Amino acid sequence: MGPDVSTDFAVRAADVGFAYGDRRALAGVDFEVVAGSTFGFLGPNGSGKSTLFKLLSTIVPLQQGAVTMLGHDLARDAAAIRRAIGVVFQSPAVDRKLTVFENLRYAGLLIGLAGAELSARIDEVLSAADLRDRRGDPVGELSGGLRRRVEIAKCLLGRPRLVLLDEASTGLDPAARQQMWQVLRAQEGLTVLFTTHLMEEAGDADRLMLLDEGCVVACGRPVELMEEVGGQVLEIEAGDVAALAEALRGELGIEARVVDDVIRVDGERVHELVPQVMTRFGDRIRRLQLAHPSLEDVFLHRTGKRFVVQDHEPEQPARRRR
Repeated sequence: MGPDVSTDFAVRAADVGFAYGDRRALAGVDFEVVAGSTFGFLGPNGSGKSTLFKLLSTIVPLQQGAVTMLGHDLARDAAAIRRAIGVVFQSPAVDRKLTVFENLRYAGLLIGLAGAELSARIDEVLSAADLRDRRGDPVGELSGGLRRRVEIAKCLLGRPRLVLLDEASTGLDPAARQQMWQVLRAQEGLTVLFTTHLMEEAGDADRLMLLDEGCVVACGRPVELMEEVGGQVLEIEAGDVAALAEALRGELGIEARVVDDVIRVDGERVHELVPQVMTRFGDRIRRLQLAHPSLEDVFLHRTGKRFVVQDHEPEQPARRRR
């Protein structure tokens, strides 16, 4: 049976579970992705987002639950899904010794393109990724941002309806990251699913799912998730945070809690507390910061712990052409 083209959802997942031996990576994950939207999976190390990426990109088989992608059942028709999606991995998947054109040519041959059709597709993706003037450049001489656009162009060769990105912007500067997303968002009707640990990138998704230890802790539009936390967040650092938090509660009636040696106060009119706090306890305060809630605050609000990400190993430096 062919895909159900009438659906408005590119992906539907229900009760997805996965384990590596005795270690649970995903525990009953549910989500839906509207066709043509960008959907992000945000989580710290060990949250399960990389396992979810492997499942959706058909690298590992489904163990528990049900997933429908582009109208195909993931458990029964992974081959059909594979033909309709594009995948960009965190690790580079281009040959640095080959030119941009050569990388695209060999990628096209691998998916069954040839002759005039292959040439037309290469011209099409070079234009889409704004790489026409780089077609003869060795990939190893390009900047990290340009190399990533080569990978995006390679991914688009098969004209996928859905693209999966695994931490694809890791190591890119903000300008290169923005250019990468401009290329993707310019593809009409394309659905994009991406994993990330970058708050700024996650905040630009149409919808976002926060994961922790294999479980969904929040899902929705980023701005709505942040609005749930409250109007403002006040953070205070001091020599003895436990004693200061107790004094804030006892003397000023402020609902303060301590998270990782930092006092936090959430609320709609928190800014009005700052003069009182500084007047009464200013000599005990090392740092005071007032801000609107962020996605980090959403994670903390839902899990009771901070969003901590281990640094990725830096990519080996290469000779760059600007």
